[in-house]
Amino acid sequence: MRAGPASILLAVLGIGSAPMMASARDFGTFGPTWSIAEPDLLAVIKARLEAARQNGKLDAMNQRFVEAAQASVRRPHAVAGITPATSDRRWSFDPSVTLSQDIRDARGNLIAAQGQRFNPLTHLNLAHSFAFIDGDSAAEREWAMRQGAPDKLWIVLVKGSPTDLMKATQRRFYFDQMGSLTGKFGIAHTPALLVQQGDHLDIREVALPQAGERR
Repeated sequence: MRAGPASILLAVLGIGSAPMMASARDFGTFGPTWSIAEPDLLAVIKARLEAARQNGKLDAMNQRFVEAAQASVRRPHAVAGITPATSDRRWSFDPSVTLSQDIRDARGNLIAAQGQRFNPLTHLNLAHSFAFIDGDSAAEREWAMRQGAPDKLWIVLVKGSPTDLMKATQRRFYFDQMGSLTGKFGIAHTPALLVQQGDHLDIREVALPQAGERR
C-alpha cells in the first residue's frame, strides 16, 4: 500500500505510532543561554520588611493600621443612599420564605416541610422594635429616644458614631453595616421605625417637622 500525503508528512516530522518522547531529538543550542537568577519573592518581601523595621517605617505603618481600624469601629462608613424623610411612608413586610429543607425541633419533630411557605413570625415574637436614624442628627436622635425604652427598642444608625453616642447617653446603639437591614426592608429614608404586627412587620418612615414647625 502506497503511503498517502498524511503518512509522508507524519514521517517527515518524526511522528509515528510510537510515543512522542521516543522521537525527541537534540537539535543543539540556538543562541546564548543564562541560568535563572530571579530572587525568591518571599526573600525580597522579608528583606523589605526588615529594612522597614530598622528605619522605623514598619512601626509607623502598624500604627496607621491600628488607628484606621479604631476609626472604622468608632465611626463606620455611612450607609449609601439613605436621606432624611421629607414625607411619611408606611408599608408591611412579609418575612415568609420558601424552605429549601425540613425544619425540625430539638426532638426531631417536624415544624415545617421542605417547599412549604414559612413565616417565622407565626412561631415567635421579636424581642425588640427597631429605629433607624442618622446618628449625626439631633432631631432624629431625640425622636428615636421617644420611641421606646432600651429593653424594647434597638436604635440602629445608618450614619454617625455608635460608640460616641453610647458614652453620651449610656444606652446601646447599633450600626447597619453595609446597609444590610435597610436594604432588606426597603428603608430609604430616616428616621424609620420597624415594629412587629402579628405575622408581618410594620415599617414607617417619618418626616420630622422642620425647625419652627409643630407636629
